[in-house]
Amino acid sequence: MSLPLTDRAVVDALGADLSAANYTTDGVAELLGADAGAAFSRGLWWSALRATERAPADRQQLATLVRLFLLGADETRSRVASAFPGAGVDALTAAGVLEPTPGGFRAVLDIRPHSDGARDFLVVSDQDAALRPGPVRRDHVLGIGGASVSLAHAVVRAPVGRALDVGTGCGIQALHLAGHSDHVVATDTNERALALASATARLNGMSWDLRAGSLFEPVAGERFDLIVSNPPFVVGVGALDYIYRDSGMAGDALCENMIRGVNEHLEPGGTAQIMANWIVRDGQDWRERVRGWLDGSGLHAWVVQREFADPISYVSLWTSDAGELPEEAARRGGLWLDWFDAEGIAGVGMGMIVVRAPRRGEHRPPEQVLEEITGADEQLTGPEVEAFFARREYLHDTSDDRLLAARLTTAPVLLDERSLPGPDGWQTVGAAVRRPGGPGAVIGVDEVSRALLAGCRGEVPLGMLIELLAAHHGVDADALAIAALPVVREAIGRGILYEAR
Repeated sequence: MSLPLTDRAVVDALGADLSAANYTTDGVAELLGADAGAAFSRGLWWSALRATERAPADRQQLATLVRLFLLGADETRSRVASAFPGAGVDALTAAGVLEPTPGGFRAVLDIRPHSDGARDFLVVSDQDAALRPGPVRRDHVLGIGGASVSLAHAVVRAPVGRALDVGTGCGIQALHLAGHSDHVVATDTNERALALASATARLNGMSWDLRAGSLFEPVAGERFDLIVSNPPFVVGVGALDYIYRDSGMAGDALCENMIRGVNEHLEPGGTAQIMANWIVRDGQDWRERVRGWLDGSGLHAWVVQREFADPISYVSLWTSDAGELPEEAARRGGLWLDWFDAEGIAGVGMGMIVVRAPRRGEHRPPEQVLEEITGADEQLTGPEVEAFFARREYLHDTSDDRLLAARLTTAPVLLDERSLPGPDGWQTVGAAVRRPGGPGAVIGVDEVSRALLAGCRGEVPLGMLIELLAAHHGVDADALAIAALPVVREAIGRGILYEAR
């Protein structure tokens, strides 16, 4: 079957029709209304369909587009023709955008408005199994999903020269990279994905260097300032049933190979941010496995496990998204679980691996922090990732003497206490200071350390503050400094303390 939307003239005519209908995030939201729009965002489609059916005459073109591309509805030929006066029904059918049905036409592709908060885009992908009967295609191209959105939010957005999107799919990461990169290279093994990514780029007035191939093969010998990837990371037997999720490599070999190979393609000071899954075997700490991928790389790293799934939960997640018949999903799931059992796999860790190459002339040893951060309000963001590496560099470059001379300030934080009833009333049994919204931004504190943090207002040097606390508690100032400095460094590393400038 020929690839979709390869005719640039058809893509341009399609884009003009979508623009004329105000097919944007704001346009669709206004058409649906607040309640139906909120319901649709939660996966409840019928109220959105009802809203489009009640659209006034001057919004019928937009309503038809929403029903076709977002709701998977069949539309009559006359309605479709009215929705695409420029592109035309026959041209869009030949281009693989539409297909005929007994009652008219329906969309083959999902063309979806998407906003990064500042700009509005259009993203082209295949319609998922929820909108079309039967299993998805082997070369199915995923649209905007939870993993792709999480990665987009976490990517550092500092201006760069060259950026690479490995496994671009429909092009969502490349779309965001283009906003702060001089040159974007995007790769994929799936020719259909590259065709749809090309359409996504053209609809948004962009041009990316699209290349076919696996992992870093298409960019052999090249280096980049920023590399991002939401690859087909699903842990399995090594089959290639669906290209968007299966790599053809057994276990978590794809993610391991990416991490082991990424350093060869990073410029000095460059960053790579990769969504990944990793095997956790019985009796094994997940950190051991991922740390092994990083050993000898010389890269600084922040590895965050966001979720841990037991085998049944993990297999159920990935057998429910392909639209297969229940009998086939059960057969495939059973074989998958047999493989997990044979391999002694207790579950799968899911998260993000962020690495940074040392800058030119930098000689500090690589720092690699691996931690579990699962709070719903602790999402990784680009500013948080950039701040994490800046804090680690500050801590390395700042001696204890220099730190004692610094005027430190506490970020906006909260003190959480746990208490139990006792003979004299409530007795505090634990306390922690946390920075709301900061991923992993929490440290345990005792009476002295929380008083120390409260006193950090940027007014006096840390050493003087420790001396005041030592006098108040009747302890030796030097001994208190030795005990307090590790706490202070941890607080700085978590973004709870920073040096006032």
